[in-house]
Amino acid sequence: MVNVAILGFGTVGSGVAELLTQNGSLIERRVDGLVRLKYILDVRDFPDSPYRDCFVKEFSVIERDPEVDIVVETIGGATVALEYTSRALRAGKSVVSSNKELVATHGCQLLKLAREHGCSYLFEASVGGGIPILRPLTSCLAANELSQVTGILNGTTNYILTRMIRAGLTFEQALKEAQDKGYAEKDPTADVDGHDACRKICILAALAFGRQGYPGQVPTQGIRGVTLEDVAYADSAGYKIKLLGRALRQPEGKVCAFVAPHLVPGEDPLAGVEDVFNAIAVTGNAIGDVMFYGRGAGKMPTASAVVADVMDIARDLKRDRRNDWEEGDPGLVVSDDGLSSPWYVRASGSMEQARQAVGELHPLARSGAPGGEVAFLTPVMTRPALLDRLKGMQVRSLFRVLA
Repeated sequence: MVNVAILGFGTVGSGVAELLTQNGSLIERRVDGLVRLKYILDVRDFPDSPYRDCFVKEFSVIERDPEVDIVVETIGGATVALEYTSRALRAGKSVVSSNKELVATHGCQLLKLAREHGCSYLFEASVGGGIPILRPLTSCLAANELSQVTGILNGTTNYILTRMIRAGLTFEQALKEAQDKGYAEKDPTADVDGHDACRKICILAALAFGRQGYPGQVPTQGIRGVTLEDVAYADSAGYKIKLLGRALRQPEGKVCAFVAPHLVPGEDPLAGVEDVFNAIAVTGNAIGDVMFYGRGAGKMPTASAVVADVMDIARDLKRDRRNDWEEGDPGLVVSDDGLSSPWYVRASGSMEQARQAVGELHPLARSGAPGGEVAFLTPVMTRPALLDRLKGMQVRSLFRVLA
């Protein structure tokens, strides 16, 4: 029998408890043994919960119980969660987490701690919710040298952009709708400013390329600056605006990683990913291009990924799962300023000014555009080169075009 303790009884933690209970007989058959929920750690009281007999308020109860094999961490953040995860691993207990902030900032040290103490640290649910992506990177695609990972990694921002595109809502209106539906937090900063996507691309890059890059090293731009004017101009040329997290292998082991709004061609599969769905595209030298798609968040999809990790560990508590990576360094992540691509520009001025500045371009039009506003797509170039050419114009929007 394998005993499980859950840290935190919020949305994901309660979903894990439900799934372990509801699908208990199926899990038992597939693991070839009983997986039992023994403890739930939460400072709150849940007298009416069907799991009320499992609740404890002190982590030391879990830490000191030799019968606890797996700890599921769904607390979030990188303070208390880091302390409890470290203590659990030192006690020889495997840990499963859905905490992208913790994995992105401390993953390397926690994986090392797990190896030192003969246990596992798994975190499939930290990226893409219920979408299987991390294990495929280290197993199904293990024979490939991966060159690029690009993804729509945040369901909240994708919902907001979808509503701006489909319903003509402003950013503020779409954000309010997302909050009313429970897709966005009261404080949406982590989502709309790109921090959530940044943490996830750090995890994906570490697994794809074998070294840890940290969120503070990754240039990150959110979607607050995307307007309905930009949506209309993009649509006129057959593009959709998406917030993408990208990581590209560079020479000498460097990684170019960044998060920013992009114009995505309508024929690209990523352009069709709408509402709260996520998608991650991976390029390998043998497989070519593959894409993983599904619900990137939510109670039960995320719980599904967490419980799958629990089952993987339960089948063999001591197996080395080799999902680790090496420590990074200050020079590992390089700026995307060296990455050439076409660009979308919306600026004040005339099209003649634009042509004199950038040369050959593709002009864009929208109904109701005021005089003195121009929008266009540029030839392939780097951002510094483009900004140097646009010095005489007042740039209002500047987004990379996915090519």
